Amino acid sequence: MNSRSGPLAVVSAAVLWGTAGAAGTLAAAGSVSLAAARLVLGGALLGALALATHRRTRHGNVPAAGNATRWALVLGAAAVAAYQLCFFAAVGRTGVAIGTVVAIGSGPAFTGLLSWIVGHERPSGRWALATAAAVAGCAALVTGGGGGTGGADAGGVALALLGGLLYAFYAVVAARAIGGGMESGIVMGVLFGGAAVLMLPVLALTGPAWLARPGGLLTALYLGCATTGLAYLLYGRGLRTTPVATAATLALAEPAVAALLGVVALREHLSLVSWAGLVLLALGLVVVALPARTLTPDAPAPETPKAPSGSRH
Repeated sequence: MNSRSGPLAVVSAAVLWGTAGAAGTLAAAGSVSLAAARLVLGGALLGALALATHRRTRHGNVPAAGNATRWALVLGAAAVAAYQLCFFAAVGRTGVAIGTVVAIGSGPAFTGLLSWIVGHERPSGRWALATAAAVAGCAALVTGGGGGTGGADAGGVALALLGGLLYAFYAVVAARAIGGGMESGIVMGVLFGGAAVLMLPVLALTGPAWLARPGGLLTALYLGCATTGLAYLLYGRGLRTTPVATAATLALAEPAVAALLGVVALREHLSLVSWAGLVLLALGLVVVALPARTLTPDAPAPETPKAPSGSRH
């Protein structure tokens, strides 16, 4: 995969994530139960694909994960499951608009900070400005200038921020494991397969009877296979060549797709502020996705003596 296809894979994943809300309206299920079913089915699919990939490549030239990477992946799987619980708890306390903006909007900032701390990958000024614009656009898009209906409950905002931090954590864990040579499909299979096991009790406790209905089952299969399984396979492929901070910002395409689907498929109305936010979000994503400009010398560099064998060149 070349460097240009990486951002495209991430945006494709975000497009699939953005269809989840519209698809979820087709199932008569609670939001927590729906999210649990989505994660259980998608995680099972990713886990099965990871197992098949591991069996196919275990005799090939594939680096084995060290103990630190294994433990990081275990913690990452717990973070995937915990993110779902934090997000819905935040939405329940502070409303959909504020909870969504804080959780999704804080994700890129936390990701950039964590990648800087853990991997010493200092985000560029262009990334910071474009991300700030994209987050501001996301806030305007989701709230429509009205600030939401749930009120800025301090506990809800804290849970949403924790959700953003959990997202950043498992994104950075995935990026470092992939950067260390692990197959991206295996990394996503471990993260989401482990999260699926953790979310099974949540699905059982929230009442999975709706899965027995054809509409509910088809919706859950789409959410699990497309918006989780396929989406995170694409996201993992994108992380092979895209810095994780950039990928987190590009993932903000999700609320834009969800908003446009709401207008087209569900006949929802966007205010002028929301449309302005959509444009600002799109501009931020375009700037982030643009490849870094490489400077070329005006004249060929003079020939230098051959470096000694022990030096870096």
